[in-house]
Amino acid sequence: MDERRLKGRPLRLAKNQLRCVINLGNPLLAQALGDSPQGVSVDMAHALAKHLNTPCDLLVVHNAREAVQALEEERVDVGFLAIDPTRAAHISFTAPYVFIEGCYLVREDSPLQHNDDVDADGQRVVVGLGSAYDLFLSRHLKHATLVRAASSKDVVNTFLQDGHGVAAGVKHQLETDMAERTGLRLLPGAFMRIEQAMATPKAKGDEALQQLENFLQGLKDSGFIKTAMQRHQVKGASLAP
Repeated sequence: MDERRLKGRPLRLAKNQLRCVINLGNPLLAQALGDSPQGVSVDMAHALAKHLNTPCDLLVVHNAREAVQALEEERVDVGFLAIDPTRAAHISFTAPYVFIEGCYLVREDSPLQHNDDVDADGQRVVVGLGSAYDLFLSRHLKHATLVRAASSKDVVNTFLQDGHGVAAGVKHQLETDMAERTGLRLLPGAFMRIEQAMATPKAKGDEALQQLENFLQGLKDSGFIKTAMQRHQVKGASLAP
């Protein structure tokens, strides 16, 4: 990557260190392995710190809601989140770097066959509280009722234990949950495309966002993100152009 893309410290770093929030609620991009998190977003955080020539301090959280709060309260400089207009009130987003599918899961004997069948009176759809697909479905479902689990990883358990009709989530997470159980299936296709991006508090200004945009483009141009996805064996996500 061309280091000239990233000059100075436009993010106005506190205590001469880069503070990044890492969300373990999206296991495609970050997981707790051993004593420290690992994954694509962790690699990107360390790469940014290296090019800023500063230490990297990681704040590890367990769901997107906590990551959003950390950015809104300016307790961190950078995060890795799905783009959503609700979040954009206080957070600035770069262009996306990966796309992730949001899908519906039902029981094998469910009468639901298509995504459009889900938005019906009396239907209860379980989502992870504060997730990108929670925000999306909150805007788009007109008849079904959303039931919010504590995190994305709790969605399928809540769906099964409480007898709800549909579980919504990231396709890879739902497939992982399906592999551990029987009698479940995904509805064909995706109800949304989740656009994962780098994020920074809006209060840091346009220059900080532009610096992140340039940095991210450098990662794309160099093949860094593609290599990181291969190294961490990421499945269920595609590179953004």
